Amino acid sequence: MITFLFRGLLYVVSAGLGLIAADLLLDGFEIEWDKWWGFVICILIFAILQSVLAPWVAKVANRYAPVLMGGIGIFSTLISLIVVVLLPIGGLRITDLTGWLLGSVIVWLITAVGSAVLPLIFLRKKVASVKSARR
Repeated sequence: MITFLFRGLLYVVSAGLGLIAADLLLDGFEIEWDKWWGFVICILIFAILQSVLAPWVAKVANRYAPVLMGGIGIFSTLISLIVVVLLPIGGLRITDLTGWLLGSVIVWLITAVGSAVLPLIFLRKKVASVKSARR
């Protein structure tokens, strides 16, 4: 259970890093920092939606369009961003087509890399402490 919560927390952190990276790199992708609570809620909702939508989109694509299986992560990221931006909580705005398309790719890429690298960074310390405790 602790591992599940730890991985969930790291996924939320990587989603936040992806959204911040897109904000820094694109003009049409804007985090509304004056509504920081809305941005925090956006991160949480985005992470939950991404976790739920990715398997569902994969199942639908596998059934109806198997050729699209490679783009499942980017497509579910785009759907999650659409939902989060349409919510009336504020915190995130995407104003142009470049923001939507490149923003989805950037958020997906940072989230994917963060989901793979962050556990290694944090677990390395844990593994080292367990090894030293055994000696």
